[in-house]
Amino acid sequence: VAQFTDSPEPAGLDGLPPLYSISKGEVVSVQTYGAFVRLPGYKKEGLVHVSEMSATRVENASEIVDVGEQVWIKVIGKEIRGDKVKLSFSMKAVNQGTGRDLDPNNVMAEQDARRRKQFRDQTGNRITLEAVLNTTCSKCGCKGHFTKDCFSAPGLQYALLPEEDDAEPRQQQQQTSTVASQQDSDKKKKKKKEEGEEGVRERQQQQQQ
Repeated sequence: VAQFTDSPEPAGLDGLPPLYSISKGEVVSVQTYGAFVRLPGYKKEGLVHVSEMSATRVENASEIVDVGEQVWIKVIGKEIRGDKVKLSFSMKAVNQGTGRDLDPNNVMAEQDARRRKQFRDQTGNRITLEAVLNTTCSKCGCKGHFTKDCFSAPGLQYALLPEEDDAEPRQQQQQTSTVASQQDSDKKKKKKKEEGEEGVRERQQQQQQ
């Protein structure tokens, strides 16, 4: 069951399975992050990342497949990085019992490809946390998040941190209230002690009578 696209193959990707084609292959290696699958008739192996193994979250590829197992895969990516050709396969896009395409319009495959590109900058490295922190939101003008993650409504501003001027009076208020509560508790203890002493005196007087 193969689907062929009319787009020409980039140089260097000849002799590889067509994009979005479905085949049955053999698992030749299992790593924590995914499994490498070899297709019959092709020398190049492709990676089924753990995120492409099942519709549910998978922590380790060994939970799903073993070496030597036959699995249905769909070719969802072919790219040249440096001097290496990388093939990306998906198992969740194919019914593992019948080999039927579960993503005939390739919607999931395109979304996953976009997601992979968003996580990489021009050098092929993943975006670092520092890069996100240095990002300025064009919606609210604040730093530390992207515009799509902005939670501020138009016309509203959120004060996330107290101003430095406000912080000092607040600390003084807290100290004052702490001292006042301490004084109150001291008064209560003193009053209880006095009441206790009076009760002892009254009992002693009654016993004497």
